[in-house]
Amino acid sequence: MRALPYLLRGLLLALLMTFLLVPQTMEPLLRPLAQSNAPVIYNQGSLLSLTVQHLLTVLAATSAATVVAVSLAILVSRPAGAEFLPLSRSLVNIGQTFPPVAVLALAVPVVGFGEKPTLIALFLYGLLPIFESTLTSLTTLPRAVVEAARGTGMTGAQRLLQIELPLALPVILSGIRLSVVISLATATIGSTVAARTLGEVIIAGLQSNNLAFVVQGGLIVGALAVLIYDGLSALERLTVARS
Repeated sequence: MRALPYLLRGLLLALLMTFLLVPQTMEPLLRPLAQSNAPVIYNQGSLLSLTVQHLLTVLAATSAATVVAVSLAILVSRPAGAEFLPLSRSLVNIGQTFPPVAVLALAVPVVGFGEKPTLIALFLYGLLPIFESTLTSLTTLPRAVVEAARGTGMTGAQRLLQIELPLALPVILSGIRLSVVISLATATIGSTVAARTLGEVIIAGLQSNNLAFVVQGGLIVGALAVLIYDGLSALERLTVARS
């Protein structure tokens, strides 16, 4: 029974790769969702290319959000930076209080159409879960461990890099995992401002009243979210076992 989840994930990955590499193989399954004489498989671009670009956009935005959020959390978890905690929380909450569509609308006049406004929206939207998980993990470390490291003569930087961050890593990864999954879904709206994402497939389906396009775009994003969530969860468990 323990092997069943792995078999299901392997099957999902195999189906996803088959669809991206040879999408015509799935045409019989999607045919009932398309109108007569309408194309069943998205034909205005490569599904594989759009998927890769979608993932690269999410990776870039999440990487930037991770650097900023973790750095802020480290700063405010130190005695010298504790007074900046309210300000930091206000900053990282901006992405959650402003809908991504509103961020896109504000960003386009400044940076133009394309990938840049999407990156800004995803960056802002991904800050909060990473910041809060990092801050929580750094402020709830076993005090005895931190004091023991201090007692050995470690500097503040050494304690942070060699003790605190390694111990906090599993919780930090949980925040990154949440941020990635949110960004995978949110990135689809980037196609409304000419970004190359899987939102193109969904929008094309809505414009042509082709449910097959909408379903295949949504299924690809959903499959990616499940697989990446599981992959990061496995990485998180591995760091727990090593810590």
